Amino acid sequence: MYDKTKICVPIFEKTYKTVIQAAKNSFDAGADLVEFRIDAMDYPNPDDVLNIIKDINQPLIATNRKIDEGGFFKGSESERTEILLTAAKHADIIDIELETDLDHMNKVIKASKSTIISYHDFKKTPPLDFLLDVVNREKRLGDIAKFAVMPKNISDTLVVLNVLSRVEKTVGIAMGDIGRYTRVVAPLFGSPITFASLDNISAPGQLDIQTTKNFLDKL
Repeated sequence: MYDKTKICVPIFEKTYKTVIQAAKNSFDAGADLVEFRIDAMDYPNPDDVLNIIKDINQPLIATNRKIDEGGFFKGSESERTEILLTAAKHADIIDIELETDLDHMNKVIKASKSTIISYHDFKKTPPLDFLLDVVNREKRLGDIAKFAVMPKNISDTLVVLNVLSRVEKTVGIAMGDIGRYTRVVAPLFGSPITFASLDNISAPGQLDIQTTKNFLDKL
């Protein structure tokens, strides 16, 4: 699946109907897969989540991001991971945070076809050695490592690319305007997935899908 960088469109919608429509629009626009942000829904429940994934019936990452990692899920960790366990029955990939309680994480990983283990820092870009340690921990747990950090200058963005030059099957993102270019340069370093927006930008510095496709087509 990862011989070529895939373009993924995150879906931040509140209702069953609008999630389905956004997924259709994303694939029509050329997305290779979508990220179903379960935490963006109003009152998500396991049955609805499973049925949405079945109805979309296309390559999909299921994510239920917790608040302290930039998400919106307001329930308990048990409720959050229970939804992910249900999603894992049909989702191609489950994204779960590195800082998740190990017992909860292991249950989700065991139930999933494939996993992204993710790490986020919305305030800064940690040093190279720290990020390499994060990635190595993630890769020991799951199939794909992911980290997203906030650069304060161009040098910070080069730290992200330096990490990607040393590892495989890793998604590395420098957020914000300064890091915008890393989203289309990362594929040159083997990043398996890059994230692009359809209508609504879901992360600082995210490019729209058409711009992303135009860049990747020239690589």
